[in-house]
Amino acid sequence: MEFRMSLLLLSLAVVMVSGQKRHQAKAEWNYRDGSDKVSMRGVANLTQVLDDWRFDILRQMKGQLQNDHQTLLPDYSRIQPLSEALNDLYKEFNALKAHLGDLTEKFGPIETFIDELKAKRATAAAAGASVGARAGAAAAPPRGGRPVRNKPPPS
Repeated sequence: MEFRMSLLLLSLAVVMVSGQKRHQAKAEWNYRDGSDKVSMRGVANLTQVLDDWRFDILRQMKGQLQNDHQTLLPDYSRIQPLSEALNDLYKEFNALKAHLGDLTEKFGPIETFIDELKAKRATAAAAGASVGARAGAAAAPPRGGRPVRNKPPPS
């Protein structure tokens, strides 16, 4: 019985081994084999064809980007977070623009007041210069807007 079992296992092993496919070791491709049979004219033609395809594809892409860019670029309004961010940015920009307009209106009267003061000073200085020229060299030195204080001598 043991002999039969051993024989059965041995025959089963032989069948399994012989049933497996033989894997042949793949040899590396030798690109030099047959290189003398290659038609250089065909290679040049293939190169020309590929170059023409590249030129045509790039020309079509350029034309579509210039004339109909929506077909190539994604629709950003479908991307919800980006759309919301752009909408918020647009609202903030408009709010800043409105605030700038309000500030411009508020500073308008101040600017006119400053312009009037400058005009009064200019007319006063022109009138003072004409009076000073008539008075001669005894006119007082011009007063600056900042007082000058002398330092006390060191002791």
